[in-house]
Amino acid sequence: MPEIDLHTHSSISDGSMSPEELMAAAKTAGLKAIALTDHDTLDGLERAATAAKEIGLEFIPGCELTVTHETLRFHMLALWLPLDAPDIQSALDEIIRHRNERNHIIIQKLNDLGINLSYDDVLAKAGDGAVGRPHFAAAMMEKGFVTSAQDAFDRYLGANGKAYEPKKVLTAAHSLELLQRHGATPVLAHPCQIGLGKDELASLILTLKGMGLDAIEAYYSDHSPSQTRSFLELARRLDLGVAGGSDFHGPIKPDIRLGTGRGRLDIPYSVLEDLKKRRRDKGLPTETTPTVLF
Repeated sequence: MPEIDLHTHSSISDGSMSPEELMAAAKTAGLKAIALTDHDTLDGLERAATAAKEIGLEFIPGCELTVTHETLRFHMLALWLPLDAPDIQSALDEIIRHRNERNHIIIQKLNDLGINLSYDDVLAKAGDGAVGRPHFAAAMMEKGFVTSAQDAFDRYLGANGKAYEPKKVLTAAHSLELLQRHGATPVLAHPCQIGLGKDELASLILTLKGMGLDAIEAYYSDHSPSQTRSFLELARRLDLGVAGGSDFHGPIKPDIRLGTGRGRLDIPYSVLEDLKKRRRDKGLPTETTPTVLF
């Protein structure tokens, strides 16, 4: 039975459960600890922390950042992310401002393609969270313009879609410098999705380690058992920590379940203990109780 999940999303970004609902679901699933890692925002962390404290669930504040390095674009998780870091918040605020501009550009592109969708239609799907492409997809499905979220991404919203608009992101170097400065633990998220061969990926990870990367997300919903073993061995060889999570988004992505992913994730609490040890060895705090956030 899985004991931790260090990669989850709430309705504050592109998930479909509120931070409070997510914490309750984690408790019901029997998890001992959970990290909330919404995309490019800290806005749900205090709510999640409060809910976790009330039900006796260990909580790690986090975030998932989209970053670039040379020609590559990929994701990094930031764990033990402080909430009192104005420069991190400023960087995220700029990303959110650009995202809002991007959303209106996507609406215009869709309208130009004959997709009669308003921004209010999309806002209704986002609820109290930040508007993202899944909300566009949901609104398009409701109005009958597409048959599924995948159809929306394939034809319109994905990187090769007719209404795609790239988003502004941070460089890996800038992100890692910010996270190091504020004592967060940077983790390379789902390395299987970067699209590099084994040697190229190892070279990238070694470069990122030199910038401050501390761990690899070896346990992940889309990793095969052989990929997991390969990433565990790579982390050992490069003296990096190991993290793991489902990338849970709630009912909006029903094939990914909290803690177990596609059914084969089983992340032990020892993974979190090892990450804490790496932090202690660097003189960084390891408290994960919600009270440290306030």
